[in-house]
Amino acid sequence: MEYKHLGRTGLTVSRLCLGTMNFTWTTEKPDAFKLMDAAHAHGINFFDTANRYGRPAWGDTESLIGEWFSLGGARRHKTVLATKLYGLMGDWPNDGKLSALNIRRALDASLKRLKTDYIDLYQFHHIDRDTPWDEIWRAMEVAVQQGKILYAGSSNFAGWHIAKAQGVARSRNFMGLVSEQSIYNLIERNLELEVLPACQDFGLGVIPWSPLHGGLLGGVLRKQNQGIRRLEGRAAETLEALRPRIERYEAFCDELGHEPGDVALAWLLHQPGVTGPIIGPRTSEQLEASVRALDLTLDATALSRLDEIFPGRKTAPEDYAW
Repeated sequence: MEYKHLGRTGLTVSRLCLGTMNFTWTTEKPDAFKLMDAAHAHGINFFDTANRYGRPAWGDTESLIGEWFSLGGARRHKTVLATKLYGLMGDWPNDGKLSALNIRRALDASLKRLKTDYIDLYQFHHIDRDTPWDEIWRAMEVAVQQGKILYAGSSNFAGWHIAKAQGVARSRNFMGLVSEQSIYNLIERNLELEVLPACQDFGLGVIPWSPLHGGLLGGVLRKQNQGIRRLEGRAAETLEALRPRIERYEAFCDELGHEPGDVALAWLLHQPGVTGPIIGPRTSEQLEASVRALDLTLDATALSRLDEIFPGRKTAPEDYAW
């Protein structure tokens, strides 16, 4: 396993982050436990979850992870644990977003479900346009002083949100954000406009989610032809709109002699500022496939070919002006 510091911190995390959104949804507890054990066996020490993940109830995924931690074997010690807050967890006022009150309540609830006394990376799942950053950072400062969290991160922020958050944090002599979790893959490259440059400038590690764009970069056409993948609704519409590019992509992966999903993950690992993509395997075989990408090196010619198939964005404002 390869490791990297998370942004400007001294925190060392694996180049792949285990995403747990499928746990209790498409992955039942026994299989989830096996996946987390297998992740540790591969050296993956970075796990991501959120307080809204889980079925049939929000929070069930955190509770499942807490049960796994309680099995012992230094499971918690070996895990850099990241979770998130923002979404409503109830139908009463202050049951969501980033008020000081909800940060306190949501954090304590996550700690209880996760059966731990601290969270390594506590992330804002979305920008809260109604709460001032002075209030947010004051609540986070208290949580850090209490030893309940170590680092703060963001998710789905715009570049100017990151800049504003860091400006206020600096005025309070607080570390502020250390990471940003956003959608980023060969198909969806808008992050390159302003978010990625902002993260690099402020020293935030980038944690891409949906690295295979819902499976469209995972050999979807081949799987359809084999009868093992069927898309409906918006996913099918997206595939039809992108079919010429995906056909070229899968053909190029065949030229390289690598699976499309491996190439998509390897491409992300080659991008400046990226700490590690979030993988969401449902089976041990899918986990093994993700780990393969760490051994795949893409040369300048291959990276250029991928840019031709899925053009990226220039840094703003050069992307749309001089």
